[in-house]
Amino acid sequence: MRNRLREIRLACGMTQQEVAAAADIERVTYTNIELGNKNPSFAVAARIKKVLGCHDDDIFLVTNVSNGNTPA
Repeated sequence: MRNRLREIRLACGMTQQEVAAAADIERVTYTNIELGNKNPSFAVAARIKKVLGCHDDDIFLVTNVSNGNTPA
């Protein structure tokens, strides 16, 4: 999740502060989520996804690039 969040945030041209403010959380909280040090609640994850304009699959689905399979 953490790498995808950073990739999506950068693709949106947003800073961690901008995402955090728009999601109504502290920047340090968002930073810890992005770094994988903290798991967001469902409500916070939903707000972050809305700010970044992404879906669950964009963040949580990891594709194994070597063979194209997705985890079960």
